[in-house]
Amino acid sequence: QVQLVESGGGLVQAGGSLRLSCAASGATFSMYVMGWFRQTPGKEREFVGGISWRGDMTYYADSVRGRFSISRENAKNTMYLQMNSLKPEDTAVYYCAVRNSMVFTRSPASYAYWGQGTQVTVSS
Repeated sequence: QVQLVESGGGLVQAGGSLRLSCAASGATFSMYVMGWFRQTPGKEREFVGGISWRGDMTYYADSVRGRFSISRENAKNTMYLQMNSLKPEDTAVYYCAVRNSMVFTRSPASYAYWGQGTQVTVSS
């Protein structure tokens, strides 16, 4: 059974940093695109960033580009999201996801597997 488990969320002051991890089990995802998404109450889940299966290409939402950085370690089936210069508007539940394809997309509907989410709260 495929499982994705996020960790690393928490409460941080504006300007601070957090590093999220996403550990995958139950399958090998080294050939698949992975992504991070976030959601706040009453809003749709939105794309934050994605990474190619090799890890050589990364994609970011305009709102986080230059502040967030995605990486992955395929040998560990793990993906990371380094978040710097955090803002209160970054407050959300963050989800990692795997798309069973090598082709990148920003659409949440195109991702097959999801973690349970981890809360990130940025205080002003």
